[in-house]
Order: sequence, then structure tokens, then C-alpha cells
Amino acid sequence: MLQPFGFTQYESKVYEALISVNEPLDATGIVKRSGIPRSKVYEVLHRMSEKGMILESTVDKKRQYTALPIESTIDKLKSDFEANVEHLRNIPITEAPSDDRVWTLKDDQSIQAVQKEMIQGAKDSIIISGWADDLRIHLPILEQFDRNGGQVEIHTIGELDTSIANVSILVPNSMHEALERSRILIIDNQEMMFAGIEQNAWQAIQTQSRPLVTFFKEFFYHDVALTEITKKYSDTILEDPSIRELLLKLRY
Repeated sequence: MLQPFGFTQYESKVYEALISVNEPLDATGIVKRSGIPRSKVYEVLHRMSEKGMILESTVDKKRQYTALPIESTIDKLKSDFEANVEHLRNIPITEAPSDDRVWTLKDDQSIQAVQKEMIQGAKDSIIISGWADDLRIHLPILEQFDRNGGQVEIHTIGELDTSIANVSILVPNSMHEALERSRILIIDNQEMMFAGIEQNAWQAIQTQSRPLVTFFKEFFYHDVALTEITKKYSDTILEDPSIRELLLKLRY
């Protein structure tokens, strides 16, 4: 029950054992109901008591325990989470010097969160590409940046309704069935992130390396150029087997 909230397996088992009965338990009863080793039970009970997750009492010289009620537990976890978030938000951050290390990142939610932070930190320019439904997540921030005089360039796979003028749109057809989802983000021509799907999971790299920033900036304009050429000369391209075969090899 409690492991998703940062508690250990033993702590969660103790809480489950106590919350599932209508009466207090001593250490022996908790061991029987939870299955945790007797040698660990007092250590776990002490931690849970320190965290305010169980109540303790002494009856006839025997220590007894009961769980914090469910609704109280939910309120406590919410309060703890909000306090931790506020503490995290207020930690002073020293701006790190630019470096050329390449960082890897997994998990789509984490990648989206880092992308959002990068976009919010932009000062002069944002270059971004991706599928339309992914880009819509960041569209309000991008449009505000554009309204404030920042330079925004977008390449989108799929229609995107936006007030930003500099947008290149590739509407997929049967020729693009091999395309996999990807994202490019370049901030102020100094920092970039590329994300793609490998083995059915999102993975990304992030760096301030000048050669990689330049490479992915060129990669972005390669996509824009290919999109505009395909739109203008689609009939000619589709009729040429060699060009069509080459395009079908593109994954991103």
C-alpha cells in the first residue's frame, strides 16, 4: 500500500497488517499478520512511529500498536508531499558552466518535464519538432514566448493550430508509415534534447555540446526542407521508385 509513497516493503507490510484489523496488535501479532522477520519488526515499528504512521500504547506492560486511519494517512501523505515539493522548489541552484557532457534520460513523463523546463528557461530562441499531439502540451508556453518577441521555429508531424507563424507541417500519409515518434528541442542555440522511441520506450539525450547542438539544428532544418520539398513536389517524388524507397527508410 505504501511502497509507491517511498516506504519500504516491510513498512508497508506493517501498516497493512495493522490497518486490516479492528484492534491493536503487539509485535507478535504483527509478525504473524505481516510475515516480516521477528528480528526486524521492532526496527520497522520504530521507523513507522517516528514517521507518524502508527500509534503506540502500553497495556499490562505490553507494547501495542495501531495504524493511523486511512483518511488521516492520506492527508498526511498529501501534506508531506506538498512540503517536500516546496522544499525542493526553494533549494538554491548555482548555475553550472556550459559543458559538453551528454546526459541520457528515460521515461516519457521525465522527458516532457525536462523539455518544459528547458522551454521555460529560453531567452532568445526555441527550435522544436515533434508530433502534433506532443507539441500541444508545450504550445501555450511557446506561443507566450513568441508573443514576447522570442524566435520560435516549429516542425510538426500532423496539423497544429497555433498563432506562431514559423511552422512547417508534415501531414503523414501511407508513405510515412515507418516514421517513429521523435522530438528535437534546441534552446538559444546552446542546448539541445533529442528524444526517440527505442524498444517501445522513450529515451533521450540532452547536452550543451556545440557539435551536437549544431548537428541537431541541421537535422531540424533537414526535416523542414524535406517536408517543404515533399509538399511541393509530392507527385514527382511518389512517382520515382528510387526516391520513394529512400524516403521509406527514414525512421525519424
